[in-house]
Amino acid sequence: MILSDRTLKELIEDNKLIIKPLARKQIQPASVDLRLGNSFLKIDENMMEVMTLEDEIQYHSIEKQEIVIPPNSFLLAATREYIQLPENITAFVEGRSSIGRMGLFIQNAGWVDPGFAGQITLELYNANRLPIKLVAGRRICQLVFSKMDKTAENPYCGKYQNQKKAVGSKVFQDRENRKTEM
Repeated sequence: MILSDRTLKELIEDNKLIIKPLARKQIQPASVDLRLGNSFLKIDENMMEVMTLEDEIQYHSIEKQEIVIPPNSFLLAATREYIQLPENITAFVEGRSSIGRMGLFIQNAGWVDPGFAGQITLELYNANRLPIKLVAGRRICQLVFSKMDKTAENPYCGKYQNQKKAVGSKVFQDRENRKTEM
């Protein structure tokens, strides 16, 4: 069940759902708008010949109020907001239609597990042939919340828990890469 603005306001007022900082105008009929932060990561293409699922990826960290994404380029960005989900609510990250119509694809694997806490790292891809300039503080995506049928038996406590700023891939930490578990 998708949560309504009324339910979202109640959860926020009761501190069961935490979104900070948050202005009331960010709460939409069935979602909450999130804004772009000022933390970005760009893959350091000069430090690697190829990316693998087993090796740590090198990133160049950028902290700016404005950033330009060149055509056909990829960038990680953090939301300004810190969120904390209860153990019975999950969220879907959706790009804003107005921004998608400019050719900017916004993703975060699309899913936020119950129990997650932290800033959300967004994956941004400029599919256009023109550069796109982004400014921190602008609404960039929205979270759609859904109540689960039961509280999660194992709420999220993974490698991205409590992340601050944009965080690069930690796929190299997956259990499949540990020699003792192969």
